[in-house]
Amino acid sequence: MKFYFLTLFPEIFETYFQTGMIGRGVKAGLIDYSVINIRDFSGNKHHKVDDTPYGGGAGMVMAAPPIVAALKSIPDFSNYPVIYLTPGGKPFKQKDGQSLSVYPGIIFICGHYEGIDQRVIDGYVDLEFSVGDYVLTGGELPALTMADAIARHIPGFLGNGDSLAEESFESHLLEYPHYTKPREFEGAEVPEVLLSGNHAEINKWRLNQAESRTRLIRPDLFEKYEKHNKTKKTCTKNKQSV
Repeated sequence: MKFYFLTLFPEIFETYFQTGMIGRGVKAGLIDYSVINIRDFSGNKHHKVDDTPYGGGAGMVMAAPPIVAALKSIPDFSNYPVIYLTPGGKPFKQKDGQSLSVYPGIIFICGHYEGIDQRVIDGYVDLEFSVGDYVLTGGELPALTMADAIARHIPGFLGNGDSLAEESFESHLLEYPHYTKPREFEGAEVPEVLLSGNHAEINKWRLNQAESRTRLIRPDLFEKYEKHNKTKKTCTKNKQSV
């Protein structure tokens, strides 16, 4: 998969794609990226890409011509979903990362100022996403967040497929606590059950921990988990009665 980023600040992306798991994914040929500077398509010597909003109001708006020109510089751009990062977009969820991971490429438009000209959204944007109910100074961090979450669903990216299956949100539960050596640290010891070698009991403990954490921290997720389990039990009961 190849990620395309349309941005005013291309330097933000380089370090991220050269380090950590994302960097390893690039080296392994599982993902690739291209950063396109919208200012290169401004059409003026001052590289100006914004202007005052029609109708008045505070702030500036990114103009349509340079954004669209940058978008059209991507070969076969119409074959890839175009995503605009905005606080007014659909909340990005784990399942969105999974569904987007099947595409050969994704294009992110990183806005700034008061946003981008609506005609870009109407004419070229396929999806609008938000990564949370807060406002950032630009779309670069949300774009990187989404790219990271999407990349994790690409086969071979994580190495161990079980890691993805056990992650938070995959089953409407937050992850259980993790421990490693040393066995004792600052008076706190690893729970005995994890040292028992009894995998049935370990799995039971982990499930109980995940349920407790989710109920306390994310009651909205726990409600979904309970509904899912109730539906699953009903389906199993109906199957047995046939």
